[in-house]
Amino acid sequence: MNQEEIWDVDAAQRYDTPGTGMFAPDVLRPTVDRLAEFAGGGAALEFAIGTGRVAVPLAGRGIPVTGIELSRPMIQQLRTRADEATIPVIVGDMATSVAPGEFTLVYLVYNTISNLLTQAEQVECFRNAARHLGPGGRFVIELWVPELRKLPPGQTATVWQAEPGYIGLDTYDVLRQHVVSHHFRFDDTRQARLTRSPHRYIWPGELDLMAQLAGFELESRHADWSGAEFTAESRSHVSVYRIPPSR
Repeated sequence: MNQEEIWDVDAAQRYDTPGTGMFAPDVLRPTVDRLAEFAGGGAALEFAIGTGRVAVPLAGRGIPVTGIELSRPMIQQLRTRADEATIPVIVGDMATSVAPGEFTLVYLVYNTISNLLTQAEQVECFRNAARHLGPGGRFVIELWVPELRKLPPGQTATVWQAEPGYIGLDTYDVLRQHVVSHHFRFDDTRQARLTRSPHRYIWPGELDLMAQLAGFELESRHADWSGAEFTAESRSHVSVYRIPPSR
């Protein structure tokens, strides 16, 4: 499974769930609030902008937003919400593609850095973020914490969500630090729909080392966009990396 195959026309058309899930106001509003604060009145660049879930409301706050996106169908879906003049998008890989302009903020949300399936690509993603930022610029990443503590010996899968009409489970390859997320959606018929996506999981400490290699310093880490304390029990984190200001 490569990313272009996963984020096809069907996935793009099904991606937006207005008002629910990751589009719910209590999920989206804190995200946009914090990113607007981090931008500090400057321009923002979103890696893997997708359909504009975050970029559209952020641009609505008056923050100039540019995107980089590999999937043309996702960009086409974004264009139903914002035109090229409002949110320009570069078609390409977030680890290597370059957007014109100067930015105070680069951000990468909803676990998307894990879509890069090698450590080398993930390090290049950090370096690409640094390439777009000047002194004092920030790179913000939202990422889940691998749930390996839930894996007893001999078991390779964890169920991370089960609710009416949906089951989500992850299968782990701990040697390669890979995980495949399986999403089962079903109703009261005998049919179910399965979608899958591969990821390379990253421990917070490894993420910090990637940042250091690209010239960043860790500024803060919280368990969510509202600023909750990050603990050993946190299932995800929002990590803010900064290029040191010039001295």
